[in-house]
Amino acid sequence: MKKPAKVVLAYSGGLDTSVILKWLQDTYGCEVITFTADIGQGEELEPARKKAKLMGVKKIFVEDLREEFVRDFVFPMFRANALYEGEYLLGTSIARPLIAKHLVEIARKTGADAISHGATGKGNDQVRFELGAYALMPEVRIIAPWREWDLLSREKLLKYADKHGIPVDFKKRKGGGAPYSMDANLLHISYEGGILEDPAFEPEESMWRITVSPEKAPARPEIVDLDYVRGDIVAVNGKKMSPAQVLTELNRLGGKHGVGRLDLVENRSVGMKSRGCYETPGGTIMLKAHRAMESLTLDREVVALKDDLMPRYARLVYAGYWFSPERKLLQTLVDASQEHVNGRVRVKLYKGTVLVVGRTSKKDSLFDTAIATFEEDQGAYNQADAEGFIKLNALRMRIAARHGRK
Repeated sequence: MKKPAKVVLAYSGGLDTSVILKWLQDTYGCEVITFTADIGQGEELEPARKKAKLMGVKKIFVEDLREEFVRDFVFPMFRANALYEGEYLLGTSIARPLIAKHLVEIARKTGADAISHGATGKGNDQVRFELGAYALMPEVRIIAPWREWDLLSREKLLKYADKHGIPVDFKKRKGGGAPYSMDANLLHISYEGGILEDPAFEPEESMWRITVSPEKAPARPEIVDLDYVRGDIVAVNGKKMSPAQVLTELNRLGGKHGVGRLDLVENRSVGMKSRGCYETPGGTIMLKAHRAMESLTLDREVVALKDDLMPRYARLVYAGYWFSPERKLLQTLVDASQEHVNGRVRVKLYKGTVLVVGRTSKKDSLFDTAIATFEEDQGAYNQADAEGFIKLNALRMRIAARHGRK
C-alpha cells in the first residue's frame, strides 16, 4: 500500500500518542498533523501544543469543542433517555463521533490522506473512531498503530520514547500515577484496566475525582429547578445557560451531593466483558429530570414507544453508529416527540440520590386535575364504563381459562 503523505493524529500529548506521533514519522516518513480536542476533560491543553512543536509538527490544531459536544451530541442523546445495558450513560461513547468528525474535517482542510488514533485493538474506541470516520469520509485511510506495531507494553513504549528523545511524564516513568486508565470529558470520567480488572475489587475512595462519597455529602438536601424547552435544559435555578454551562453546573451540584457513581461490568462491542467505573453526576440528574418532564407532557403511547426504542438507540451509540442512517432516523422520531417537552422540573439532591419533587408545564401538561381527582366526579367519564373496559381486556384470559390453560 502506498505510504501516506499526511496523517492527522488524534493527539493528547500523553505517552501513547507521543510515541505514535514519532512512530508515524519514522514508519511512513509522512507529515503528521495533530488534533487535540477540548471536550471538558479538565486538563490544560497547551502542553500538548508545545510538545507537538518540540517533535517537529508544523500544523497543530487545538480546538474547544465543549459547546458542540453538549449541544450536538450529549443533548440529543439525552432526549432519547439512552442507557446502555440499563445503567451506562455512554459518556465515552458519545465523545468519539465528535472527535472522528473533526479528524475528517482537518484531513479535508489540510489535504491529508490518512487519519490515526491511539485506541487499542481490544477496545470499543477503535470501532467508534473508525465507523465515524468512514461514514463521513468513505475513502479515508486509517492507521491504528496498536494493531500494527510490536510496542505492546508500557516498558516497550518507554524504551522507544527514550531512544527517540520523547519527553515522558516523570510519574509515568516511575510507574506512578493512577493504577488504571482514565478517560474524561464534560459528561463523565471513566476508570478501567489495572487494578479494576478484578470485578470483585472495590475501588478506593481516592479514585473518584468529581463526586464526593454519599456518606460525606452534605447533611442537608439541595433543591434544583431545571427549565426545559423542546426536551433540552435551558436554565438552572432560573439562570439561562448554554448547553455546556448547563452540564458544567449540574456536574458541580451532583458531584457535591455524591450523585452519579457507577460500577459496571459491561459487554464490549468486540465481544469481551469489561469492568468500568464511571462518574456522571450531571448526566444522572439530566436523565431523571428529563423523564419527569416527559411524564407530564407526553402521551402514554409515545412514552412507551420511546422506551421500546431506547435500548436500540443506546446500543447504536455504544457501538459507534452515531452517523448511521438508522440512528439518524431514530433521532428524527425522538426530536419530533420533544415538541411539547417544555416546562420546569424540580429535583432534590441528597447523599447520592436524585429525587423528583415537582414538575410543571403551563402550556403542555397533559395532567388534568378534573379527570385525575379522587374527589367527587367531575364528569371525566362514567366510572361504570370501566366494567366493560375490564371485561374486554380480560376476554383472552377468560377464553384460555375455559380451555383449561394455566
